[in-house]
Amino acid sequence: MATELSPSVVNISSTRRVPYGEGVPLPETPDSSALKEMLKGLESSGDEGEDLVLEARSLGSGFIIDAEGLVVTNNHVIEGAEKILVALTDGTQLPATVVGADDKTDLAVLKVSAGRPLPVVQFADSDSAEIGDWVMAIGNPFGLGGSVSLGIVSARNRDIESGPYDSFIQTDAVINQGNSGGPLFDMNGKVIGINTAIYAQDGGALGVGFAVPVNLAKPVIDQLAEYGETRRGWLGVGVQEVTDDMAASLGRPTSAGAMVNGITPDGPADGVLADGDLILEFDGKVVTRMRDLPRIVAETAVDKPVPVKVLRRGDETTLQVTLRRPQTEEQQLADISGGVNGQSDAAETAGPLAGLKDLVGFDLEPLSNEKREEFGITAEIDGILVTEVVGGSDAQEKGFTPGVLVSEVNQKQVETVLDVTTLVGEAKEAGRPAVLFKIFDPAEGSRFVAVKLR
Repeated sequence: MATELSPSVVNISSTRRVPYGEGVPLPETPDSSALKEMLKGLESSGDEGEDLVLEARSLGSGFIIDAEGLVVTNNHVIEGAEKILVALTDGTQLPATVVGADDKTDLAVLKVSAGRPLPVVQFADSDSAEIGDWVMAIGNPFGLGGSVSLGIVSARNRDIESGPYDSFIQTDAVINQGNSGGPLFDMNGKVIGINTAIYAQDGGALGVGFAVPVNLAKPVIDQLAEYGETRRGWLGVGVQEVTDDMAASLGRPTSAGAMVNGITPDGPADGVLADGDLILEFDGKVVTRMRDLPRIVAETAVDKPVPVKVLRRGDETTLQVTLRRPQTEEQQLADISGGVNGQSDAAETAGPLAGLKDLVGFDLEPLSNEKREEFGITAEIDGILVTEVVGGSDAQEKGFTPGVLVSEVNQKQVETVLDVTTLVGEAKEAGRPAVLFKIFDPAEGSRFVAVKLR
């Protein structure tokens, strides 16, 4: 396998110039010292400081995906480079240009011209990789070139908090500095991942390496090769993690899914999805955890109508959303704080109900103009005001404080304290261990919080 596959793997070196400032200051010497005269000629004028630069070099790996000379590597290998050279296994060195790069997935596509067809790799289905499967890494560790290491798939869907689409394959195949951008092969000789990161101490590998799975990388690679940029789908919602308490409050057996806590106006999901929807599946793919959703959306084609399975007010339903391109990169999966719809100041005049404090650990009262001014709540935000929180209660631990507004209970909109008390009582009678509230915090925006029943 190593003999057959190595010609399709390349070594990459890139150089860039970095500012060096005004150089190293000369040592202080007495005016009468002969050494001062010797050093005087070495001094540079202040005007030259901006021109002093150092040449920084980066080494990495890559692999050929097209016989005409398209090469895949990591973005961090070539980022900011002024000169890129690709070295083939026969010693040929070819200048390369950047076709496109994506910092979100740390991928880049280069173009070289060899004047002859080049050997190419084949992609595997990375979703079929199992923990324990043998894998082979080929790359350029420490600039040594043509190095092969063998190991197994140690874990899948690993989140190392390097980006919004983390879902790495973890492997114990030895990966070191310089392996970045190289291929991780399965035992059929097909690429299942792009080696991207390592867990290391003192610069050495510890048997914990990470590769971008091909099924996540391939749509990005195809878009970079065709357009020179990514064209990811945009859903236009804010989402949050589902905690065990939130799942219990909804009567769900697990915390799987992504909770919608805001809709971008005029976005693809506007008028289709709603605050409080629990997204269970997207385009036929199960959303096991909240972080799965951005990755699944990013893998979905723009302008493609896709089914979205959600839990809405206790019932599962399937909706259809057509993704669009984001106007800005920040809109990719907008984390927005949606406004809270609720009651008017005249909706209720009764004072706080003591029984509510006994059930969930906080008291409520209608939101008046005086309270708006006291807590700095703007006119477009409505809700029922939290006035007191029991010390040491679950509500306090979950962030309930005086000045927070409640607008929904168990995915049902509430307009009065009585509405809240009734729904909390129904949850207790149904044997639910917790109640799901939608709250608005002037400091943090809106979110869903599950509070255990006392």
